[in-house]
Amino acid sequence: MSASDMNPARDAGGVNTGGTVLFPIQFTWPHGGRSVFLSGSFNRWTELVLMSQVEGSPNVFQVVCAVPHGCHEYKFLVDGEWRHDERQPHKNGEYGIVNTFDTLPVPAEVPQVQPHSELLNNMEVDTGLTHRISAVTLNQAMPRILEEDVQASRHQISVFLAAHTAYELLPESGKVVALDVDLPVKQAFHILAEQGIPMAPLWDFYKGKFVGVISASDFILILRELGNHGSNLTEEELETHTISAWKEGKAYMNGQVDGHGRPIPRHLISAGPHDNLKDVALKILQNGVAIIPVIHSSSEDGSFPQLLHLAALSGILKCMCKYFKHCPGSLPILQLPIYAIHLGTWVPRIGESSSRPFAMLRPTTSLISALNLLVQAQVSSIPIVDDNDSLLDIYCRSDITALAKGRAYTHNLNEMTVYQVLDALLLWRLAVTVWKALSHLLTFSGSCLVSLK
Repeated sequence: MSASDMNPARDAGGVNTGGTVLFPIQFTWPHGGRSVFLSGSFNRWTELVLMSQVEGSPNVFQVVCAVPHGCHEYKFLVDGEWRHDERQPHKNGEYGIVNTFDTLPVPAEVPQVQPHSELLNNMEVDTGLTHRISAVTLNQAMPRILEEDVQASRHQISVFLAAHTAYELLPESGKVVALDVDLPVKQAFHILAEQGIPMAPLWDFYKGKFVGVISASDFILILRELGNHGSNLTEEELETHTISAWKEGKAYMNGQVDGHGRPIPRHLISAGPHDNLKDVALKILQNGVAIIPVIHSSSEDGSFPQLLHLAALSGILKCMCKYFKHCPGSLPILQLPIYAIHLGTWVPRIGESSSRPFAMLRPTTSLISALNLLVQAQVSSIPIVDDNDSLLDIYCRSDITALAKGRAYTHNLNEMTVYQVLDALLLWRLAVTVWKALSHLLTFSGSCLVSLK
């Protein structure tokens, strides 16, 4: 934004309902970014105004705001960081370094300013990152979120969740996988890895119902036990050790036994297709699980259950976003960047400090340490960063099942690094992709030969 842009002509102004004269001012951020917002003293720092990318200039963002006469300060929120344009007038203010401008009436004889497009063409656009301002400045400069926006968004989401059911989470086509409780543990994890799924419900043939789930977390616990107490389970034992036996041993390990030392049977956490999404979300959150099966039975006693879907919070959010896609104004709080809402866990120098520390891994971290951190932090994934805390990769709970294919349980987990595991995981995924492509090609070729005959 150039200084000359701050002096609009007299006839460009307008008057709001309160009698204040407002002038349309074009603000420009020419330094690139993925999402850029504007806020300033002209809107009392209470609103984040989304800036639009200029066609043909991917690094330039613009927006026009109605601004009253006076001296004003403003800043740009670029990809979650408060920044100012060093090429325009700026000063140290209450919110750190801020850009400034004055909107004052100009004499009629003042020549017309150079068109903004020409100004941009003559500017050297800096696509690099500017300095990171301190967390204190970020917290001070963050515009307030209006309470009415919070309440309006909360009401709309509550109404949506109560009015829609788990049935709407089901895809138009897809598959679900269930495993028998008498299946060997090793084979179960191989199936999870091959199918690319993080968990599967468990079916008990004798009871005629679903009795639990097995997930990547179970494999993590098995690997931790092997790493902490030595190889108590050999590869041969894993090939014969059933899921039900592991679940029983897990109950003893967690102290979930009755007065007679017998494992306490746990009730399967599930949902029905007609349960509303609010109840589904509460079951997931209150029980501290990532996914729950959606099961339907046409009988009142629950016999002959059918597995329909695996419900997760991500699926509920996807359903909600699809519903509100064409009316985003119904959820004003979701128009703000993530940083403004302060969701999730943040490192102190980027966002507000949290009671839960921000978990990170280094490429040289041992696998057993990574597994311990996944369990302790109670998260589904952990970022892997270098010595400068720059993001390199992400290690997820679901990635752990791929280690079953590499017989990780036969190695010393203290000697395996996260980097080695990710490297092996990449090679395994590449091999799976090639195998699927070849299988498809051979199937297609065989069909052609049959047709020719």
